[in-house]
Amino acid sequence: MPLKNLFGGKNEEIETLESEDYVELEPGNEQKNKKVKIRVVTLHEFADSESVQKMLRNGDIVWVKIKPLKEKDMTDLKRAIDRIKKTVKSVDGDVAGIDEEWLVATPHYAHVHR
Repeated sequence: MPLKNLFGGKNEEIETLESEDYVELEPGNEQKNKKVKIRVVTLHEFADSESVQKMLRNGDIVWVKIKPLKEKDMTDLKRAIDRIKKTVKSVDGDVAGIDEEWLVATPHYAHVHR
C-alpha cells in the first residue's frame, strides 16, 4: 500500500503496469562478426594524409609511418599531422606518437594507453 501512495498511482494503474507482457531480446550477431581493421600507411607527401582521414572515418585503426615525410619536408609533416589530429578529434578518437617514426590514430571505440 505505501508504494501506491508514494508513486501517486491508483490501484487500476498499478495493476495495468503489472499485467503488461515483456519480450526478451537476444543479442544480435553484429558484434560477434565485426572485426577491427588495423591499417598501416606511409606518409610520403602531404596528400597521403587524406587516405588516413578516410580510414579513420571508416572506423579503422591506423598506424602511420612518418619518417619518409619527416626526412623530405618537415613543414608538410606538421601540416599532415595537424590534419590527422583534427580528423581524430572529429571522430572522438585518440592519437599518439610512437617513437620518432610512427603515429597511431584510433577512432572512437579505441584508446591509446599511455
